[in-house]
Amino acid sequence: MCIHQRIGTTKSQPDEDRRMNAVEVHELYKEFHLRKGGLFSRRTRSVAAVNRLSFAVSEGQAVAFIGPNGAGKSTTIKMLSGIIRPSAGEARVLGMVPWKERSQLVRHIGTVFGQKSQLWLHLPPQDTFDLLAQVYELAKFDYLRQRDLLVERFGLASFMDTPVRKLSLGQRMRAEIAASLLHRPRLVFLDEPTIGLDVVARQELRDLIREWNREEGLTVFLTSHDTGDIESVAERVIVINHGRVVLDGDVAAVRQEVSDSRVVEVKFDHPFEWTDLPGVRVLSSSTYVLRLEVDRNVTGVETFIQKLLSAGSVADVSIEAPPLEEIIAHLYNKKESDPFAPTLKRR
Repeated sequence: MCIHQRIGTTKSQPDEDRRMNAVEVHELYKEFHLRKGGLFSRRTRSVAAVNRLSFAVSEGQAVAFIGPNGAGKSTTIKMLSGIIRPSAGEARVLGMVPWKERSQLVRHIGTVFGQKSQLWLHLPPQDTFDLLAQVYELAKFDYLRQRDLLVERFGLASFMDTPVRKLSLGQRMRAEIAASLLHRPRLVFLDEPTIGLDVVARQELRDLIREWNREEGLTVFLTSHDTGDIESVAERVIVINHGRVVLDGDVAAVRQEVSDSRVVEVKFDHPFEWTDLPGVRVLSSSTYVLRLEVDRNVTGVETFIQKLLSAGSVADVSIEAPPLEEIIAHLYNKKESDPFAPTLKRR
């Protein structure tokens, strides 16, 4: 099986380690047929939502699976959870073929969709938890122990008997994720879990997901448009566009591999004089502070420093990488003109 190479990892995986993969996808392809026209002039057009997708996710890993709208994220998740069948290709989730062994698979995976609730709106979370215990045929002792653990970890005690419709969005999402973990799944699919939450609730939820991943060994497969979710929860990011992998690597390596620019803020002791330099863009300027974006491919570090020191007496310098959302936006835009152009240099 040829698995898409990840930044900073080996090209292939030994046979004995394959059992360690929670998800394996090889040349996965899904085509939809769209019909247009009237009663007597219908035309059918084929669209590839997922186009020969290949990757693997190790057990216990937290992965952000992201891309622009229409990139194929939801279709991929539906295939991996067994809801729809692919047109071609292979996939295994926890060693099972999702669309052939869905009844067995659902006992080992959890799903949370930010805009769809598995909690009964007019019932308190406690009642839904009891119902889910029956659905998953959990032994009473195991159920009560897991429920109490989740109630404590997710801070649900104060509203377990409150109808879901009366809960805040943050409370509901904490209960949603707890419900998805009730049957002790080995892997959880999280689709926009923090959408609509305020800043505090969003960070609390991220912390809980990260804690469960690190302490319980839960494999997390996250989709989100919020880069805060990606940086807080995921250790690895897979970017797809037009149904194909654009980038696959550690979050930190994504910044290093993709971005050749740095944002530099310089504070001067006295008013300074700055003249244009190739590859250097002025973001903002005041009497004593200059903020620049430097493209290292155009202007080397040594040249830039010499130019900076000649501009005036430097009091302080800070250097930072561009925000992750800018890097991802750059990848999306790059692929719009040529969806099959290589984005990264492979190691």
